Amino acid sequence: MVGRVVRWKTVIDRYLTPEMKALWSEASKYRAWLRVELAAMQAQARHGEVPQAAFETLTAKSEADPLDEAFALKVAEIEAVTRHDIVAFTRALTDRYGDEARFIHHGLTSTDVVDTAQNLVLDEALGVIITDVEALREVCRMQAAAHKHTPTVGRTHGIHAEPMTFGLKFLNWMATLDRDLERLHAARKRIQVVMLSGSVGTFAHVSPRIEEEVAQAWGWQAAPVTNQTLARDRHAEILSALAIYGTTVEKIAVEIRHLQRSEVREAMEPFGKGQTGSSSMPHKKNPILTENVTGLARLLRGYLLTGLENVPLWHERDISHSSAERVILPDATAATSYATRRLTGVLRDLVVFPERMLRNLNDLGGLVFSQRVLHALIDEKGLLREDAYTLVQRNALRSWETGEGLRDLLKADPENPLSDAELDAAFDLQWYLRHVNDIYARFGM
Repeated sequence: MVGRVVRWKTVIDRYLTPEMKALWSEASKYRAWLRVELAAMQAQARHGEVPQAAFETLTAKSEADPLDEAFALKVAEIEAVTRHDIVAFTRALTDRYGDEARFIHHGLTSTDVVDTAQNLVLDEALGVIITDVEALREVCRMQAAAHKHTPTVGRTHGIHAEPMTFGLKFLNWMATLDRDLERLHAARKRIQVVMLSGSVGTFAHVSPRIEEEVAQAWGWQAAPVTNQTLARDRHAEILSALAIYGTTVEKIAVEIRHLQRSEVREAMEPFGKGQTGSSSMPHKKNPILTENVTGLARLLRGYLLTGLENVPLWHERDISHSSAERVILPDATAATSYATRRLTGVLRDLVVFPERMLRNLNDLGGLVFSQRVLHALIDEKGLLREDAYTLVQRNALRSWETGEGLRDLLKADPENPLSDAELDAAFDLQWYLRHVNDIYARFGM
């Protein structure tokens, strides 16, 4: 529809943070385009290729009258006729700022502006995301410290395994987030490149020094070689970092969802005053926040697949990647920021039930101490491992079936050589937690 502005994104407003909503607006896109055009024009004016006065006038006008949604409407109106966004953009600039705008886009091709400007937006978007992830990491560090010595049961395959502390879960997440931050910083660095090389990357109409000087002014790098587009492996790397990060937030979200199950109930999402969990069952407190995070993480993996398919293009350029990027880049960055902030709030205000953790830890009658008993039989009584394993497993399986405590069954077993004191030592919870401080020390905690 002529005159209608469609934002440079498709993710619904429900999952947009304020920063991402502003960043991926049409007006923001055009401001980024103009920043690229003016940066190139400044370098060209320095070398006498365009009038210095024209650059100064355009700069002053753009600062006094920044591109806004009204400008975006004008571009949309012109593009409805030209069917070319950059042509519509440059014509709208002339309408807004006057004749000096004729020196805009001198020697450049559309993709020089679009790709370099998109890099500006992606750089800023990744900056927002990195700040969000750092906040999530800090909450994990806070909860790791708060629950450093809170006993809970560790589970493998969903089955009780051995004692641990609740804080170790957060410490593990914090370490994973450190790796995520490394990947995000690397991907951000990879996209900080300027491409102003002309129609097929030959610099036929614009000197390489223009590209180099713009890059130097921004503290970025000039793309060493291009065709008409910036190579899309850079964008795939961003989407890969976001997709891998998505598995981290999903891993955390799934753990909270499991812990909130009625049968477990060791921790749960905050439940606000006036909140309802079900339209039909008034008692329900559902993990809707972390379920939401899980769903958004699935999207991030899908965006990566599209990003990978965008890498191989025909010859020096086609635009099969363009339509996809208009969706996946805004969506991926916006969804990542939103999911991160949602999860940060969940972990910050997490409701924890230490008494329930201890109850669950003891729920199976001491089965979680079986390995300690096994080692006591081998190390202290000299049993062969096979014989010791058979003895412990026989009593453990009976404990599973009857609900009797493992320690009581072992004490009554005539083949068990361990004394009461040795059994007490084998069933000592603190023995399992004695190296927790050593683990935390690796993180300076």
